[in-house]
Amino acid sequence: MSKKSFLKKLTTERLCLNITVAVMTMGLGIGAAWAVSEPSAPSEAAVEITGAGASLPYPIYAQWASAYHQATGQRVNYQSIGSGGGQQQIIAGTVAFGASDDPMPAADLEAHDLLQFPAIIGGVVPVFNLPGVAPGALKFTGAVLADIFRGVITRWNDPQIQELNPDIDLPDQTIVVIHRSDGSGTTFLWSHYLAQASADWRDQVGVGKAIKWPVGHGGKGNEGVAANVRQLQYSLGYVEFAYALQNELSWAQMQNKDGQFVQPSEDSFAAAAEHAEWAQTPSMGVILTDMPGEHSWPITAASFILVHQTQADPAQGRATLQFFDWAFEQGSEMARALDYVPLPVSVVTEIRARWADHIRDRDGQAIWPSHSNAQ
Repeated sequence: MSKKSFLKKLTTERLCLNITVAVMTMGLGIGAAWAVSEPSAPSEAAVEITGAGASLPYPIYAQWASAYHQATGQRVNYQSIGSGGGQQQIIAGTVAFGASDDPMPAADLEAHDLLQFPAIIGGVVPVFNLPGVAPGALKFTGAVLADIFRGVITRWNDPQIQELNPDIDLPDQTIVVIHRSDGSGTTFLWSHYLAQASADWRDQVGVGKAIKWPVGHGGKGNEGVAANVRQLQYSLGYVEFAYALQNELSWAQMQNKDGQFVQPSEDSFAAAAEHAEWAQTPSMGVILTDMPGEHSWPITAASFILVHQTQADPAQGRATLQFFDWAFEQGSEMARALDYVPLPVSVVTEIRARWADHIRDRDGQAIWPSHSNAQ
């Protein structure tokens, strides 16, 4: 199946999902939730799994959940509310798992009795609405992007942009900057990269899930940024690559740490991820921005899952791990079709070992057997 056909299939399936609207607790407002349609052969002992958090991995989590429900009868509900919301929800214990693209530090994980592990690797890309300019044709450096999002470069035909794109007739139009309005792991990754590319960004704006934007208009979630860029001519924003593909947005090339201009793709995300040291990081919270390598995409990202180490509901905890275990085993093709990068086998092995070693019921009994890679 071609990538275009796969994305069309995913969009159709998502229209068939049983969409609900859940009023989020802790002042998080209203968040959209998805739940997959009825399976042909329901499981006799299905336990509903609830999760909330990052919008970056939403497309692949939705596809995994749909396929998993059809295969097992197990229902998975995930609310795309942003990484900040996902961290708050799992700390509060209102969901079985949280999802965040901004990895929690080891001290915070310990304070809240949480285990963190990566689930998928993707990439954040600049997206633009510039009539007559094809996807992948425009080039940016991190320093130029930082100046645009600081409000220093304000017009598309600025000499710094034109110098990078001598073959493109850039218009004398104001750049409409679009950024996230919610607490967002995608914003953390974007700002983390810009802080590495620009000392002015680092000193004046900084890094975080929610920052004080010097300029621009906000959109909620990757979905909101994508919608704004699609609707507003001469706009520039940032989204996970799957959202650019699904919304038929134009994306830009980026200059990486080795000075090479690269396109976003599964291969360039994988090239950056090759430098991750998962096992050597106690929290597994590896940040993949500005990685070396001739072919590395500079804003590559792992998306992380957060679960409680002490499970008040062992059946639900086990069901949550079984879902991700299935996704690691069966979901790689679906991930690649959406230009995500599946985790290496060695990383999945490390994750399962950490499940077995750290996740317990209230009596201290392991809920995941050692050396298990089966349902």
